[in-house]
Amino acid sequence: MQEQKFRILTINPGSTSTKIGVFENERPLLEKTIRHDAETLRQYKTIIDQYEFRKQTILAALDEEGINLSKLSAVCGRGGLLRPIEGGTYRVNEAMLEDLRRGYSGQHASNLGGILAHEIASALNIPAFIVDPVVVDELEPIARVSGFPLIERRSIFHALNQKAVARRVARQLGKRYDELNLIVAHMGGGITVGAHKQGRVVDVNNGLDGEGPFSPERAGTVPAGDLVALCFSGEYYRDEIMSMLVGRGGLVGHLGTNDAVKVEKMIEAGDEQAKLVYEAMAYQVAKEIGAASAVLAGKVDAIVLTGGLAYGKSFVEQIIRRVQWIADVIVHPGENELQALAEGALRVLCGEEEEKTYLGEAASPVLARR
Repeated sequence: MQEQKFRILTINPGSTSTKIGVFENERPLLEKTIRHDAETLRQYKTIIDQYEFRKQTILAALDEEGINLSKLSAVCGRGGLLRPIEGGTYRVNEAMLEDLRRGYSGQHASNLGGILAHEIASALNIPAFIVDPVVVDELEPIARVSGFPLIERRSIFHALNQKAVARRVARQLGKRYDELNLIVAHMGGGITVGAHKQGRVVDVNNGLDGEGPFSPERAGTVPAGDLVALCFSGEYYRDEIMSMLVGRGGLVGHLGTNDAVKVEKMIEAGDEQAKLVYEAMAYQVAKEIGAASAVLAGKVDAIVLTGGLAYGKSFVEQIIRRVQWIADVIVHPGENELQALAEGALRVLCGEEEEKTYLGEAASPVLARR
């Protein structure tokens, strides 16, 4: 029996670019990055105001590449800062569009993903989806509890890549994702380490607001008392502190660069401070993996290293040396978000997985609290 073919347009909006892809099932037909002039973007008061401009640039790029829109089966956009939801592929609906437009959990270019997918798909009378946005929340109740009653631990992580890579590893091992216990470390500008328990990420560090390992741009967990003292020292404004934690923390704070390749060259040139900081980052990733193994009670089928930093041979070797006693380590460097979006839509189109419904304000009290 001949395999049914689906053609899927994927859209991943960034702050100054929009990445698009066209896939026939899992096979890429086109992958393209459309760069936007900063001066042009400044004309728009909010990120959401950019959607018509970005839509037209996407359509123009597809036309230029000779893509026949009538052959599309679905459009899948990057999920934005929605309400906390469980992982999966969601059909874009009015509740989702409302939360994306008003920036329910914050303003970010990724909020345009679902809107652009809907705008293009509705004109073609085909479905629009999002897959595994950063707000995926599958934490177990015990993982939400912090030692400070006014603050609950939150799930914000690289859900799209973590879950896509976890599924690929499951296929590699001849298993289903929901049959395995995996630890997945996404290592890029931010670093998140998730404990995947039979298809659900039951614990993960909040890689956005400052938890877990430090990364090329983020400070990670820092001593709370010293941070409070710094905040009330009178030397810094709130925005300055946040910038030092997210954006100018980690490698940038210590070494003045977020480029791991440059850091490795500094080490090769004999820079002992660069060597210490780089090794400390690998040490902290390994420590977080060890914590995740405790979450899974030591029952770990594999540890997966992914993201841009996973291309660094010495960095990866330092992590493996510390954690290989837990389980086999599988390295999947980089992240292909366009491919991951296509795979998520394809699972629904093929009937392998049911599409999920975003409930918005109608979500259950438990889900709304997440």
